[in-house]
Amino acid sequence: MTETEILLVEDNAADARLTAIALEDAQLKHKIVLVRDGSEALDYFFPAGEQTSDMAVRLPKVVFLDLKMPKVNGNEVLARLKQDERTRKIPVVMFTSSQEPRDIKECYALGANSYIVKPVDFDEFSKVVSNMGHYWTLDNLTID
Repeated sequence: MTETEILLVEDNAADARLTAIALEDAQLKHKIVLVRDGSEALDYFFPAGEQTSDMAVRLPKVVFLDLKMPKVNGNEVLARLKQDERTRKIPVVMFTSSQEPRDIKECYALGANSYIVKPVDFDEFSKVVSNMGHYWTLDNLTID
Protein backbone atom coordinates (compact mmCIF):
# COMPACT_ATOMS: atom_id res chain seq x y z
CA MET A 1 0.00 0.00 0.00
CA THR A 2 1.40 3.41 -0.91
CA GLU A 3 1.04 6.58 1.09
CA THR A 4 -2.06 8.54 0.20
CA GLU A 5 -2.52 12.25 0.66
CA ILE A 6 -5.73 13.45 2.27
CA LEU A 7 -6.38 17.18 2.31
CA LEU A 8 -8.39 18.09 5.40
CA VAL A 9 -9.93 21.56 5.27
CA GLU A 10 -11.10 22.20 8.82
CA ASP A 11 -11.17 25.38 10.92
CA ASN A 12 -12.08 23.62 14.17
CA ALA A 13 -8.86 22.43 15.85
CA ALA A 14 -10.65 19.76 17.92
CA ASP A 15 -12.40 18.28 14.86
CA ALA A 16 -9.11 18.32 12.92
CA ARG A 17 -7.34 16.50 15.75
CA LEU A 18 -10.14 13.92 16.13
CA THR A 19 -10.14 13.30 12.38
CA ALA A 20 -6.37 12.75 12.35
CA ILE A 21 -6.58 10.37 15.33
CA ALA A 22 -9.41 8.38 13.72
CA LEU A 23 -7.47 8.02 10.46
CA GLU A 24 -4.38 6.88 12.37
CA ASP A 25 -6.46 4.38 14.34
CA ALA A 26 -7.83 3.03 11.04
CA GLN A 27 -4.22 2.10 10.20
CA LEU A 28 -4.32 3.66 6.76
CA LYS A 29 -1.01 4.59 5.23
CA HIS A 30 -1.70 8.21 4.61
CA LYS A 31 -0.37 11.68 4.81
CA ILE A 32 -2.86 14.22 6.09
CA VAL A 33 -2.36 17.78 5.01
CA LEU A 34 -4.37 20.18 7.17
CA VAL A 35 -5.43 23.62 6.05
CA ARG A 36 -7.43 25.72 8.48
CA ASP A 37 -9.83 27.62 6.24
CA GLY A 38 -11.12 27.96 2.71
CA SER A 39 -8.59 30.63 1.80
CA GLU A 40 -5.70 28.31 2.72
CA ALA A 41 -7.37 25.52 0.71
CA LEU A 42 -7.52 27.69 -2.39
CA ASP A 43 -3.88 28.74 -1.88
CA TYR A 44 -2.94 25.05 -1.59
CA PHE A 45 -4.49 24.23 -4.97
CA PHE A 46 -3.91 27.50 -6.79
CA PRO A 47 -0.76 29.14 -5.39
CA ALA A 48 0.13 32.46 -6.97
CA GLY A 49 2.98 32.27 -9.45
CA GLU A 50 3.27 28.47 -9.55
CA GLN A 51 3.52 26.74 -12.91
CA THR A 52 0.57 24.52 -13.94
CA SER A 53 2.87 21.50 -14.39
CA ASP A 54 4.01 21.80 -10.76
CA MET A 55 0.44 21.43 -9.58
CA ALA A 56 0.25 17.71 -10.43
CA VAL A 57 2.44 16.93 -7.42
CA ARG A 58 0.08 18.76 -5.08
CA LEU A 59 -3.15 16.94 -5.91
CA PRO A 60 -4.48 14.82 -3.03
CA LYS A 61 -6.41 11.60 -3.47
CA VAL A 62 -9.41 13.09 -1.60
CA VAL A 63 -10.48 16.33 0.09
CA PHE A 64 -12.45 16.28 3.35
CA LEU A 65 -14.00 19.75 3.36
CA ASP A 66 -15.85 21.55 6.14
CA LEU A 67 -18.74 23.76 5.05
CA LYS A 68 -18.92 26.60 7.57
CA MET A 69 -15.54 28.34 7.72
CA PRO A 70 -14.26 31.90 8.01
CA LYS A 71 -12.82 33.85 5.06
CA VAL A 72 -13.90 31.44 2.29
CA ASN A 73 -16.63 28.89 3.02
CA GLY A 74 -16.68 25.29 1.87
CA ASN A 75 -19.13 25.92 -0.96
CA GLU A 76 -16.81 28.51 -2.49
CA VAL A 77 -13.86 26.10 -2.28
CA LEU A 78 -15.96 23.28 -3.73
CA ALA A 79 -17.17 25.44 -6.62
CA ARG A 80 -13.62 26.52 -7.48
CA LEU A 81 -12.29 22.95 -7.37
CA LYS A 82 -15.06 21.62 -9.61
CA GLN A 83 -14.70 24.49 -12.11
CA ASP A 84 -11.01 23.91 -12.76
CA GLU A 85 -10.06 21.13 -15.17
CA ARG A 86 -6.99 20.23 -13.09
CA THR A 87 -8.94 19.66 -9.86
CA ARG A 88 -12.49 18.71 -10.87
CA LYS A 89 -11.89 14.94 -10.67
CA ILE A 90 -10.59 15.02 -7.09
CA PRO A 91 -13.30 13.56 -4.83
CA VAL A 92 -14.58 16.15 -2.37
CA VAL A 93 -16.34 14.90 0.74
CA MET A 94 -18.27 17.57 2.62
CA PHE A 95 -17.70 16.74 6.29
CA THR A 96 -19.72 19.21 8.29
CA SER A 97 -22.06 19.69 11.22
CA SER A 98 -24.82 21.16 9.04
CA GLN A 99 -27.88 19.00 8.41
CA GLU A 100 -29.71 21.79 6.60
CA PRO A 101 -31.41 20.48 3.44
CA ARG A 102 -30.46 23.65 1.53
CA ASP A 103 -26.76 23.11 2.40
CA ILE A 104 -26.90 19.49 1.28
CA LYS A 105 -28.68 20.39 -1.96
CA GLU A 106 -26.26 23.21 -2.75
CA CYS A 107 -23.18 21.08 -2.13
CA TYR A 108 -24.38 18.34 -4.46
CA ALA A 109 -25.35 20.95 -7.07
CA LEU A 110 -21.78 22.30 -6.90
CA GLY A 111 -20.33 18.82 -7.46
CA ALA A 112 -19.69 17.32 -4.01
CA ASN A 113 -19.01 13.59 -4.18
CA SER A 114 -20.41 12.95 -0.71
CA TYR A 115 -22.03 14.83 2.17
CA ILE A 116 -21.47 13.49 5.67
CA VAL A 117 -22.67 15.05 8.91
CA LYS A 118 -20.12 14.96 11.74
CA PRO A 119 -21.39 12.82 14.60
CA VAL A 120 -21.25 14.38 18.06
CA ASP A 121 -20.35 11.13 19.84
CA PHE A 122 -16.59 10.43 19.78
CA ASP A 123 -16.89 6.71 19.01
CA GLU A 124 -19.35 7.36 16.19
CA PHE A 125 -17.17 10.20 14.88
CA SER A 126 -14.16 7.85 14.80
CA LYS A 127 -16.15 5.15 13.02
CA VAL A 128 -17.43 7.56 10.37
CA VAL A 129 -13.95 9.00 9.71
CA SER A 130 -12.44 5.52 9.53
CA ASN A 131 -15.10 4.45 7.02
CA MET A 132 -14.53 7.64 4.97
CA GLY A 133 -10.79 7.06 4.95
CA HIS A 134 -11.08 3.43 3.90
CA TYR A 135 -13.64 4.13 1.19
CA TRP A 136 -11.98 7.14 -0.43
CA THR A 137 -8.35 5.97 -0.17
CA LEU A 138 -8.66 2.19 -0.61
CA ASP A 139 -12.07 1.06 -1.91
CA ASN A 140 -12.92 3.78 -4.41
CA LEU A 141 -11.25 3.13 -7.75
CA THR A 142 -10.11 5.96 -9.99
CA ILE A 143 -8.44 6.24 -13.35
CA ASP A 144 -5.90 9.01 -13.82
